[in-house]
Amino acid sequence: MRIIKTKSYEEMSKKAANIIASVVTLKPDCMLGLATGSSPIGTYDELVKKYEAGDLDFSEVTTVNLDEYKGLPKENEQSYYYFMHEYLFDKVNIDPEKTYLPDGTNLNSEEEATRYETLVQSLGTVDLQLLGLGRNGHIGFNEPGDHFEDGTHCVDLKESTIEANKRFFESADDVPKQAYSMGIGTIMRSKKILLVVSGEEKAQALKDSIYGPVTPEVPGSILRFHPDVTIIADEAAMSLIK
Repeated sequence: MRIIKTKSYEEMSKKAANIIASVVTLKPDCMLGLATGSSPIGTYDELVKKYEAGDLDFSEVTTVNLDEYKGLPKENEQSYYYFMHEYLFDKVNIDPEKTYLPDGTNLNSEEEATRYETLVQSLGTVDLQLLGLGRNGHIGFNEPGDHFEDGTHCVDLKESTIEANKRFFESADDVPKQAYSMGIGTIMRSKKILLVVSGEEKAQALKDSIYGPVTPEVPGSILRFHPDVTIIADEAAMSLIK
């Protein structure tokens, strides 16, 4: 596990984008696992800049996303499908036929979880998985619990996650209560994992993930068992780590 401390969110984003860009450059037909939320927005902005400068080509890249809210149609501005198109897909030369997310409109949880897990495995091995870290230590939408979920599954979102995400909606009541998420096993099969963490509100979760016991109560802690993990965190997120 490599830990890189940066002075700011902007520096964190640039370093993360450099790592992703190197993977794409060395293997143009790579498979990237992508994340959503506030943490990776800056990283996507930096990747778009590299593309616009002619330094990056996404034409052969395949992407699989970690998660999607259950019940939100693609055109809903809070869906992760919409997010990915707003911040990355519509701004680079990626093939839309090679971008994959769980289908939030499929309300049959077991069917959709099986479909997406089978799809991801059929595409091959993720070369680099980008992750954020939730305030409660979740990765993807793998919430704290009594066991690690292996494959893609439907998650009942914790109140803390709903509270953290309500800023994106009219009110907490509008936040979906369930989501589809890649499982811990799916994530851990990636060749490389890149975790970006920003903000003082993530400091305890980051400390627990790195130094606490490996437990499903802190899903991010499982990353210590992966052979190739890079964590890039700003000073605020690292504030509890001496």
